This record gives sequence, structure tokens and C-alpha cells, in this order.
Amino acid sequence: MSDPSLLKSPAVKLAGVPGVNMPLESLVEIRDLNFTYDNRPVLTGINMTIPRGKVVAVMGSSGCGKTTTLRLIGGQLKPTSGEVKVGGQVVHELDSDGLYALRRRMGMLFQFGALFTDMSVYDNIAFQMREHTDLPEALIRDLVMMKLHAVGLRGAHGLMPAELSGGMARRVALARAIALDPMLIMYDEPFAGLDPISLSIVGELIRKLTDALGASSIVVTHDVQESLKIVDYVYFVSEGKIVAEGTPDDMKNSEVPYVHQFVWGEADGPVAFIMPISAVIAEPARLANSRAATTGPSSRTRDTETRTPRASVEP
Repeated sequence: MSDPSLLKSPAVKLAGVPGVNMPLESLVEIRDLNFTYDNRPVLTGINMTIPRGKVVAVMGSSGCGKTTTLRLIGGQLKPTSGEVKVGGQVVHELDSDGLYALRRRMGMLFQFGALFTDMSVYDNIAFQMREHTDLPEALIRDLVMMKLHAVGLRGAHGLMPAELSGGMARRVALARAIALDPMLIMYDEPFAGLDPISLSIVGELIRKLTDALGASSIVVTHDVQESLKIVDYVYFVSEGKIVAEGTPDDMKNSEVPYVHQFVWGEADGPVAFIMPISAVIAEPARLANSRAATTGPSSRTRDTETRTPRASVEP
């Protein structure tokens, strides 16, 4: 293990910075990753490194492939080419037992929490412990209360999800994500729909729990300002490619037009506010041609005949 004092040196940077060696072991390594849905490219040439004990953000506009990246890390999807390594194991090469064992060491905070609606707060958090361990119920109770205490909701163990506010539900989901002390925690839009106070609390919890557990955290988010307060490193994705990476300060000072527009929320930039007139004209024409190709002449004849009024017949 490297001397922790080395991390305080200004010469030491996070993994992923070209030409710099990081004294921390990498937990997740993504190399030359490509993924397509049918024939549509979603991710192209993705390279990422997630060090142990660090919080890394993946940012970008909707549909750029951020959540798909999480699914590839978790083994829900297999890459078209390239590889994803977690803890030294190539995820898509694992059999079902190996993947099940790897996922046991992962935690996931889904967008909007995704709590089991018919289970109490207590049972939501105890679910993983009962599923993956043979611990006695008395010990499970102690662990559940410990996780709830960590997110400040020890007194809410008897409530149902419908009785929770949005911020409380997100904190319960976070307690569930860390139930088994995972080595990797993934967050899919953890700040979506939260008021400023709840958003700040959840952000602080992500940072503190990552440090306390010694885990690695991957945060997929649109919330730039809150994320830059808590993360160690950022990857910016646009149209399935990494267009920029670096520390929060690097992102704030970035000269990449897309990153600058995204970080500062500017209306003018490479992401257009107004749809180009060419796209407005081309799309109806494309749809009309598609319908004509699939309908066929006989169908058009029948449609014409149906619409043609019959001549009236005199009695």
C-alpha cells in the first residue's frame, strides 16, 4: 500500500490523466469500449479509469451513453468490442455465478430511488442482507439500523416508501446501496428532483460514505455545480465519446466549447437551442418516403377507392 502522505503532494494527480502514474490501485478500467444498439453506435472508443476510494463523475447531455456505461460495468449489457474490468475481472467474460458474486460487491442508487413500494424502509435495506448472507436476524437488525443512522434516518425504519419525502426516499435508497459495504457504488442521477437542501445533503453523504467505506463511486449526473463540489475527477461524454476529462477545476476552466456551455449553463454554444430548419424539412419528407415504401400501390388504390364517393342511384 502506498504511503497516504503521498496523496497530499501537488505532483500527484488522479488516475486517467495522461502521462501521470497514480499511486492508487484502479478498481474499474474501461479500455477501447464500443457499444451499439442494433446498428446505432452508442459508445465509441471509451477509456476510463476509476481509482479505489475516489468519486468520479460521468457527465453529459441526455442520451449520450452515461447510463449505458453503468449497465456495461454492472454486466447488464455486453460490449460490442473492448472490455470493462472491475476488480481485475473482465465483466463480460464472467459466467452467471461469477457475475452474481461480483454484483454482490456493488451498490446501485437508481434514479428516483426505486424502493420496493410494498416493503418498509427497514425491509428495503435488509433485503440484500437476507438475499446474499446467512446472518441471523438480530445481526441484520443491528446492521440495518447502522446504515439508517449513517444517512440520518434511524427513526424512519418503520415507515413505508409512500410516507417518505423525495429527499428521505433518496437517502433510504443510499442506505440500501451500501447495505453490504460494497467496493463500488454507482449512482444514476442521484440529485434528480431534489430540493436544494436535500440535494446538498445527498451530495455530502455520497462524499462521506465513499471516504468511510474506502469504496469507489461513479456518479452519473446532470447537476454540474453540486457534483463538482464532491467529485475527484470528471469525464464528459458527448455523442458517445469522451470529449474532456480532468479535475473539477479543469472542467470549470475548460476551453472545450461543449464543456464550457454545459458547466456554465449557457444558451449559446455547440448544443443548439433552435432545431436547424434543414432537420425540420428533412424529417417529414423522410417519414413520408418511409410510409410510401411500406404501404405499396394496392393499399393506396384501396384508400383512394374508399375516399371516392359513390354515384347516387335513382330509384
